[in-house]
Amino acid sequence: MNQPKGSGGDAESGPQTPRTATGSPWQPLLLRVFRTLWLAQFVSNIGGWMQTVGAQWLITEQSGSAGLVALVQTAGSLPVLLLGILAGALADIVDRRRLLLVAQVVMFLAAGLLAALTATGSINPYGVLLLTFVLGCGTALMNPAWQAIQPELVPRDQIPAAATLGGVNMNLARAVGPALGGLVVAQVGTAAVFALNAVSFLATMAALLIWRRSAERDPLGAERMLPAVRAGYRYVRHAPRVRRALLRALLFVPAGAALWSLLPVIADRRLGLSAGGYGLLLGAIGVGAVLGAVLLPRVRRRWSSNLALTVGGMLFAVALAVLALVRVPWVVAVVLVLSGVAWVAVLSTLNSQMQVTVPEWVRARALAVYLTVFQGGMAVGAAVWGAVADAVGAVTAVSVAAVLLAVGSLVGYGFAVPDTPLDRTPSLHWAAPVMMLDPAEFAGPVLVTVAYRVPADRADAFVAAMNLLGRSRLRTGALHWNLYQDGADPHQYLETFLVASWEEHLRQHGGRLTGFDREVEERTRAMVESATSRRVSHYLPARTTGGS
Repeated sequence: MNQPKGSGGDAESGPQTPRTATGSPWQPLLLRVFRTLWLAQFVSNIGGWMQTVGAQWLITEQSGSAGLVALVQTAGSLPVLLLGILAGALADIVDRRRLLLVAQVVMFLAAGLLAALTATGSINPYGVLLLTFVLGCGTALMNPAWQAIQPELVPRDQIPAAATLGGVNMNLARAVGPALGGLVVAQVGTAAVFALNAVSFLATMAALLIWRRSAERDPLGAERMLPAVRAGYRYVRHAPRVRRALLRALLFVPAGAALWSLLPVIADRRLGLSAGGYGLLLGAIGVGAVLGAVLLPRVRRRWSSNLALTVGGMLFAVALAVLALVRVPWVVAVVLVLSGVAWVAVLSTLNSQMQVTVPEWVRARALAVYLTVFQGGMAVGAAVWGAVADAVGAVTAVSVAAVLLAVGSLVGYGFAVPDTPLDRTPSLHWAAPVMMLDPAEFAGPVLVTVAYRVPADRADAFVAAMNLLGRSRLRTGALHWNLYQDGADPHQYLETFLVASWEEHLRQHGGRLTGFDREVEERTRAMVESATSRRVSHYLPARTTGGS
């Protein structure tokens, strides 16, 4: 993505060039473990889309309220907003495979209960929303871990293709699941749709049980939950690329949610379609997503990610406008194919940016923040568009969403994540601290100081480089960071940063730093007079010795 000129101070910016990924978009499917999990997730996604069609159509028939129908999207997405960050921390602490299995069990039980209650006629729209919320809780538990295991399944150069295949998976399931769900609803009833969704979770359970995950254990042991959440927050706060990806998601997702939340209302009231017809419209979006996956590698070779995101957003805005203005079903279906192309292009670009930007130690937490923004945008957006549709009509709501999405896409062009690669491999370049005291495991806070002596002709460049280094310290665990210059000796500088505990500082030494952090640090060291003029000290909280 393009970096606006004159923005400066971005530790992770670089020259802007189009992506160079040239491999086949289907290449990761040649890897057995990735292929098995991808196919299992495809089956589960089909069940999920069948479930969505069944829930939305059941509520449409029982209440006729556009607001309640839109809340199906909210009920499924809101748990990610509420639980996503904790789930991300959990996925970085515990075994991700076991966490994924627990999530599948939760969703299997919720879908099975929904099927049973529907079959006995004991469910109403609010009960459907409640159990959809429980299913969303399982999704919230699963998503960060599922996203975080992708780099374990494919080589780094195939991560963009794997991210695209993730979008294809969801949208190809959208091409099959809704049409199949509409057919089952029409022929058998909604209870059967919910039952089939419950069965679909068994496919993912089986694939996870077959997978034998080999993960290195942290020699410092698992992080505690609260410090892990705080560490994830600090990383995202001080990672410019991550923040920009989150901003682009915010500018796209809430407005884009109008399509998913109001399409059933448009299909029923404006286009006069049945449940089967609604399923075919969703199928058209899925076809577009597959087409987008085929086209995306070519787009990456020619366009920057920033341009791809902007064009994708504008194309989706056009699709919303056509949905609001046109009453011919086949024309709407054709335009929805284009919306599928745009949807998978935007989301796979953002997802792959997150995957390659974030290091392993905090990957699930950062992805959880991204998923929280995404699903939160879907949940809030769906609720807002449903309320607007009830107040002024679905056509007006979709029209307003189209305008907001177009404006957001143009504004987002000025807030781009650079395409230049970063070295995110772990780097153990910090020497082990030599201590006369024996700090307790959780002693803290810990004050680290580094003294530098810098020639006058390098002072400005040194301070600029140190500001980038300070961001690295903050990303990897520092609570506060500062750089001081000695008033009596202007050649002397003192860097200070405060870490919450000794354990947290040892984690900086033991794997949180990356090759990119090492490069930033080496640039600062090159400006120092000599290696002996750089002195590192560690200060622990002072305690009395017990003497009188």
